[in-house]
Amino acid sequence: MAHVRKTTHSRKTGARNTARRKASTTRKGSNRRAAPKRWSQRVTQESDALDLKRGVFKLKDPRKIAASLKRSAEHSSRRKTGAYRSALSMLTFYINRAGKTLPKTQRTRLERAKVELKRAFGKE
Repeated sequence: MAHVRKTTHSRKTGARNTARRKASTTRKGSNRRAAPKRWSQRVTQESDALDLKRGVFKLKDPRKIAASLKRSAEHSSRRKTGAYRSALSMLTFYINRAGKTLPKTQRTRLERAKVELKRAFGKE
């Protein structure tokens, strides 16, 4: 006895479901607030870990980036962990969130800043 598979629906139901999903996501409730567009930007600005100096990740010298992060971490009264860990996690967070859009030269500079940060905190 051969097993015969029966189809009870047409292939077009997938297209209808997709259209229905798209329609439901575009509707906005009157009492719903829109989510912030760039949550990662909000994290770097309003993080409980550090109060960063503006443009710290745009600096050209990895030592200056590391020094700025160290200064911010040591002066922060809101961080939940050690200064080194807070500074390193903020730097790593920035690198990871930038992803593929981060230019290679900038990525190299920030990776060197990690090494400099380690050296600044005496963690070699």
